Amino acid sequence: MKKILLLIIILLSFENFVFAQDNKSLVDNLFHIDQMNSHNKNFALYFKTRDKAILARGENSNYINDFPKDLYIYNYKTKNSSPLISYEWFPTRAKYFLEEYDFPVFPDDFAYYLLRDNKTLVMISAVKSLNANFKFDIDKKKLELYPKNGKFDFIISSIAKNCGHDAFKENYKCTFYKPLISSTLIN
Repeated sequence: MKKILLLIIILLSFENFVFAQDNKSLVDNLFHIDQMNSHNKNFALYFKTRDKAILARGENSNYINDFPKDLYIYNYKTKNSSPLISYEWFPTRAKYFLEEYDFPVFPDDFAYYLLRDNKTLVMISAVKSLNANFKFDIDKKKLELYPKNGKFDFIISSIAKNCGHDAFKENYKCTFYKPLISSTLIN
């Protein structure tokens, strides 16, 4: 009887382990976590943790002492890496658009969708109370508020779908985008 009970416990433990492995691969299939390549493979976008902590008033606590991540770009041709969306300028610029939001906004609070043009990032807020999304031009380094009636149809929080005609002679087709997110969003 004890052997049967022990066998059942082992089988249940193994089943939970397999289920956990399946969930991990599911997350990897839905998101680019901390790093993604451009569509043309000329550059990569990745998150890098800041060296210094940020002390700021938090939404759920009086103060947060956090090491936010900045979004960097790595050019494969020049082998240079530089900050693209950094805490140095991003919170101030975002506050310009977010007059009603009183808490700090970090670059890693968003899911980043890189569009097929390889120069436009659509930034979707992962913070529920921050009801705003942005568009960022990589070449011009320009941040804009993304219109609420944009062309994207967000079917679930991890996949964006853009459908239409790319050119007059082409057929109607849909393109699916998998976002880049910081590992801090899933921890």
